[in-house]
Amino acid sequence: MIDNFIKCSAITPKLSLANPVENAKAIINAMRDADAKGVKIAVFPELCITGYTCGDLFMQEQLLDSALRALKDIVDASNDLDVLVAVGLPMSIKAKLFNVAALIKGGKVLGLVPKTYLSSTGENERRLFVPAPSETVMIMMWGQEIPFGNRIIFHCETLGQLAVAVEIGTDVLAINAPSASHVLNGANVILNLSAMPEVVTLAKKRRNTIMEQSSRLMCGYVLASAGCGESTSNGVYAGHNLICEDGAVLAESKPFAKTDCITELDLDKITHKRRENSMFEPEHDDGYEHVIFSYDKLEETELTRKYSTLPFVPSDEQELRDRCHMIMDIQAHGLARRLQHTHSKGLVIGISGGLDSCLALIVAAKACDVLSRPHSDILAVTMPCFGTSDRTYNNAVAMCGELGVMLKHVDIRNAVMNHFADIGQDPEKFDVTYENSQARERTQVLMDLANKENSLVVGTGDLSELALGWCTYNGDHMSMYGVNATVPKTLIRYVIKCYAEECGNQRLMETFMDVLDTPVSPELLPPDSQGVIAQKTEEVIGKYEINDLILYHAIRWGYRPSKVYRIASAAFAGKVEDEELKSYLKNFYRRFFAQQFKRSCLPEGPKTGSVSMSPRGDWQMPSDAMATAWLQELENL
Repeated sequence: MIDNFIKCSAITPKLSLANPVENAKAIINAMRDADAKGVKIAVFPELCITGYTCGDLFMQEQLLDSALRALKDIVDASNDLDVLVAVGLPMSIKAKLFNVAALIKGGKVLGLVPKTYLSSTGENERRLFVPAPSETVMIMMWGQEIPFGNRIIFHCETLGQLAVAVEIGTDVLAINAPSASHVLNGANVILNLSAMPEVVTLAKKRRNTIMEQSSRLMCGYVLASAGCGESTSNGVYAGHNLICEDGAVLAESKPFAKTDCITELDLDKITHKRRENSMFEPEHDDGYEHVIFSYDKLEETELTRKYSTLPFVPSDEQELRDRCHMIMDIQAHGLARRLQHTHSKGLVIGISGGLDSCLALIVAAKACDVLSRPHSDILAVTMPCFGTSDRTYNNAVAMCGELGVMLKHVDIRNAVMNHFADIGQDPEKFDVTYENSQARERTQVLMDLANKENSLVVGTGDLSELALGWCTYNGDHMSMYGVNATVPKTLIRYVIKCYAEECGNQRLMETFMDVLDTPVSPELLPPDSQGVIAQKTEEVIGKYEINDLILYHAIRWGYRPSKVYRIASAAFAGKVEDEELKSYLKNFYRRFFAQQFKRSCLPEGPKTGSVSMSPRGDWQMPSDAMATAWLQELENL
């Protein structure tokens, strides 16, 4: 459980209806199996000790007594297991019958949570059970004083962030679901012991409900459902189990699959989401009972959940296409509003034939479409210099021609050479001055043309470059509106591809596809003897795929370096060596901290996603902050 991962399982055991003795055996076997797999929270279905569909048998003392004896067997069997277990059973307390979840750990019952909102349909629970009392009380059972009520939170003292609470079945469907109160009083993992007969639409509804509840409450949510062992008299139960986290389904047992689901919840992610959300305002309700428990073994949790190597890129094709459309719409409408507000004649873009300027040109064209203005209001400027290759230059010319924008060629070689002479720079010395002089000359040309034409300079730099500081201060770093500032490099490729495939222009599509196939380069150093790009960005700062994964987990979720490393190792398992990943992380943190001064004065641009480096509210950090603590943790890995 190092790194605040906790392995959870939703289990549907084989059920023998109205036979607690056999059910206890099945539950105990499942508990032991879960413990062997490193599971720390195991959740079983509603009333699983007896079965949910016992009807009037719940009024039989024989069944109730047998259920209590079975619970004692389960509790005793848990003594040598390091797993928190939630099981369901009927309990008679003060001559009233309750539908109860028992929380068990280390040979003890930690608490008993009765159901709050009883169903009046199906099995008609209201006919048999009474709802949870308004206050938590203490009851004596087997010589132990145990809290009984629906306002109990179970805190783990050995894993400080873990706080567990329970609701049962249809509790989650209530307008004022108990889980809402639970999370406001500190719970970050909700367990639901459930039993709902399956109908044709229910699985989808159940899935969406648990996803939405985990998102709204910013929590982990584990739901275990009753399975096929229940009575078929009035309905069929499908064992549809779910584990969700902050709106995402991490694991699912499909209806009738007869499998359990197991995965790890990320407590750090839940905590970070709550910290950054100003609407999450915890309460302090004295009506809650807080129960402390602990785990005996705190070994590193084996990760089974999958981490994408492209966290900014949805894996579902339709979701990806929808995201690409939304990004372009946000960019285009933001730029259109700025163009309209400033009463500018048009837009000026430096076009290189690379990915970033390609997307910026697409966005500029769409912004003109939004305003019903001709694409000729866009002035695209090629500024060849020492590193410009024929391939990128020809692609730039072709895309401008096909999009119908105005194209201007400004060869900056002489201007840069004159500048070298002015400052005493050796033109054969390919250092940072050699490179940045070209970038700043290009920006000067664009700014002056914008003044001359009463237009706006459209920035092309992307999120990945800003995070790594891979931009020239007061060069490509500067513009009047940076449309790509919140789009990472790995996602830009897919946005361009989406537009290319749908543009309806064969030559334009082929040009865009060649841009996608061209190595990323600032083209500030001369090509090789064959005219091929010699300066390749990813050979200097590393692969964007790895850097973007680090960016996402380190900045979006605020994970510490060791956790980012662990996630990166899981994502790139078998593809990238661990030592190389450590090198990437060290380079990322060094550059990220050293280059904040560039981000502190960024031009405005539209926010398209969850990560933004804008200094006006999204990312505020002192430019003199030290990376020492982050780098030291990496050294200690």
